[in-house]
Amino acid sequence: MIKIGIVDDEVLARKVIEDYCSKIDNFELVLSTGNPLEFINFIQQNEVDLIFLDIEMPELNGMEILRSMIKPPKVILTTAYSEYALESYNYGVVDYLLKPIKIERFLKAINKVSVLKTPPLKKNKGPEELQIKHDGMPVNISFNSILYIQSFGNYLKIFTDSRIYLISETLINITTFLSENFQRTHKSYITNLDRVTKATRTHLLIENNKVPVSAMYKVIVFKKLEVLAKL
Repeated sequence: MIKIGIVDDEVLARKVIEDYCSKIDNFELVLSTGNPLEFINFIQQNEVDLIFLDIEMPELNGMEILRSMIKPPKVILTTAYSEYALESYNYGVVDYLLKPIKIERFLKAINKVSVLKTPPLKKNKGPEELQIKHDGMPVNISFNSILYIQSFGNYLKIFTDSRIYLISETLINITTFLSENFQRTHKSYITNLDRVTKATRTHLLIENNKVPVSAMYKVIVFKKLEVLAKL
């Protein structure tokens, strides 16, 4: 079964997608909510294969949610506005549905989702190291040893317990290789939330380092820290 989530603050829009999903034999609706924070909490502890995500919502909009997720599920954006279409594809969005959504357009979108073409497989345990090239040589860095990653244009500084690595890479690209405990906290920072020792409204403290938390990521960062504290 393909586990489906719907995140849209418009009740009628959710009902339309729910009805369409009910017509697909291998779809299992596991979440339908108008509250982005409920979705964030849910996805921390539950598996979801495909999300129908609205863009214009209170508290957090769909683009902010996309930017915040290290390893998001497949995403189909649903919106009444077309201006976000180009940016959305930078985040691996499967499709972009304009409201009101017709059943024919819905079916075309879900046919693009590769997860529908093969039965779901049991997930293997992910890697425990980040593989990089430093000074032309391959280096494996334990995820647990990474404190945070800072962006400098097309270069990154990876701060670890023992040293700093400078590599030619971008934050967007490196996120696909990181584990779930890493979170974008600022346009220029990704932080290992497992290594946070203290948090304020504007910064996270890791060892003796202060990592900024911007307004864009604040809600998601602190919600994730609450979840981690309960584990």
